Amino acid sequence: MLSVKALLLIGGLSLLTALPAFAQGDFVAPDPATARVRIGPLWVNPGIALTNLGVDTNVFDEPAEKSPKRDFTATITPKTDVWLQLGSTWLVGHVDEGIVWYQKYPSERSLNDRYRLGWHVPLNRVTFDFGGSYVNTHDRPGFEIDARAQHTEVGGTGSVEVRWLSKTFFGAKASLLRTNFDGLAEFDGVNLHDQLNRTDTTAAVTVRHELTPLTSIGVDVAREQQHFEFSPFRDANSTQVVGRISFDPAALIKGSASIGFRDFAPVDRSLPAYQGSTASADLSYTLLGMTQFGVQATRDVQYSYEIDQPYYVLSGINGSVAQQIFGPFDLIARAGVQKLDYRDRAGAVVPLAGRVDHVHTYGGGIGVHLGPDVRLGFNLDHSERTSGIADRRYKGLRYGTSVTYGF
Repeated sequence: MLSVKALLLIGGLSLLTALPAFAQGDFVAPDPATARVRIGPLWVNPGIALTNLGVDTNVFDEPAEKSPKRDFTATITPKTDVWLQLGSTWLVGHVDEGIVWYQKYPSERSLNDRYRLGWHVPLNRVTFDFGGSYVNTHDRPGFEIDARAQHTEVGGTGSVEVRWLSKTFFGAKASLLRTNFDGLAEFDGVNLHDQLNRTDTTAAVTVRHELTPLTSIGVDVAREQQHFEFSPFRDANSTQVVGRISFDPAALIKGSASIGFRDFAPVDRSLPAYQGSTASADLSYTLLGMTQFGVQATRDVQYSYEIDQPYYVLSGINGSVAQQIFGPFDLIARAGVQKLDYRDRAGAVVPLAGRVDHVHTYGGGIGVHLGPDVRLGFNLDHSERTSGIADRRYKGLRYGTSVTYGF
């Protein structure tokens, strides 16, 4: 159920951002078969998950020679999806608050808030989408930084789309994201507030075509700018062309995938440019109602906290297979690999030129469904980072139980 705090924050965001939050064709109305609560025009899907109830054998992602610390940990995540129909338009909200607890190390405990609000406005031949988002978290910001760093992300996106022909749409969209690290957030002796506080803005024109009622393809041409508040030498401009395919939730294959080309041009000429491919995918497929396959992939530029290796190209893929065994029991296996390809500042003396790190993960679990929405499971996951920098190598294992409702 939505707390008063969550409602106030969502309402405030809708007024403060004044920026539109769904991409064209992304809106999905609530499914009457799965929405758990309906009160007139209001649809609500609550859920809660108790995960990672067990042991973390490397709390701080330390190399073996530093005697990694272990601790008992748990994560509780209540979440709510909300749809409110206003005539032919929809207000859509999402709230989740992750509570991370460690027994021995209070520095690793956190409360992570995530809120999203959108307004979907379909007219005769024109569709608008408006909204915003807010994240306040004390979690690790990606694969590179191994410290739990307090930071916020405030932003919004928006789009307008015009039906040109019966199945073809032309549009424009824009987004803004403000990332702000706490003034005391540090990692490896570097102040993250000074190095990574930034504003990302994007504007794009789009074309989309509906191949079938459940499948659409499109092309986006975007111009992006990254402006750093305290480290202007990191500022950059990008031009990106992206082709994408999207599948409706009712389709046999669900999700979306894209591939593109980015021309990334730092303002500081001592930073190398990147001209190359980008990709993103989040797809799932269920075979005979018994086996579910999932894949997530990414390739794009990511900023580093390092001053002399200020960005890297992240390429990664994760896959999972979930198999129903018999009755309410199921098995799941998952694995992934991420490649961090660092780029060096011209003339800088770096510990390892042309550095490439890898993060490998694999694991699995067994679960039993105690009802249509409740699952009890036991999970085991291993992670390992390899690097030419000794202090950046680590191995870790997490194992324990989980209980989920509505996930």
